[in-house]
Amino acid sequence: MLDIVSDFYIILFIKIIFFYLADGTSCIDIAPDGRTMWTGGLDNTVRCWDLRNDYAPLQTYEFDSQIFTLGYCPTGEWLAVGMESSTVELINISSTTSNSSSPSIKKNYDKYTLSLHESCVLALKFAHQGKWFISAGKDNYIHCCRTPTGLLLFQSKESSSVLCCDISADDRYILTGSGDKKATLYEVTY
Repeated sequence: MLDIVSDFYIILFIKIIFFYLADGTSCIDIAPDGRTMWTGGLDNTVRCWDLRNDYAPLQTYEFDSQIFTLGYCPTGEWLAVGMESSTVELINISSTTSNSSSPSIKKNYDKYTLSLHESCVLALKFAHQGKWFISAGKDNYIHCCRTPTGLLLFQSKESSSVLCCDISADDRYILTGSGDKKATLYEVTY
């Protein structure tokens, strides 16, 4: 005999967490272990959240400009933050991790500040091995840089603003999407 309840109904419990941010969230990234989430906001802050805790951020980082994009490095050491001011900051998050139950606000932290773009930074992505990252911007450029120093490995100018980017799982291809309704595929050879 068919058990209707077990055969036709699968009950899923999904925990929904609402995080309050004053001026909205403009970008997010989740650590590969699934335990922490990073949010960037138009209130010039980046926050690290413990996904097992519903209430307060673990860390808060303050900046001088609105945050448009961010990327978590798979090695767990760095967070890249792309801003409206056209800069990219790489924060050493491995030296600021805290197990405290109360959040700490970071104004001074180990970082590299990169002036790669002429206009706002719209997208960031780390290679899966964490050795390099790409940034893309409204200035039509993509930049590929070494982690964490920002040493420029290559750059390319597209015909319009580069709105998004991604890197293949084997780090061999970079894909960008631009404002002129096209995608560009780059092959990484080294």
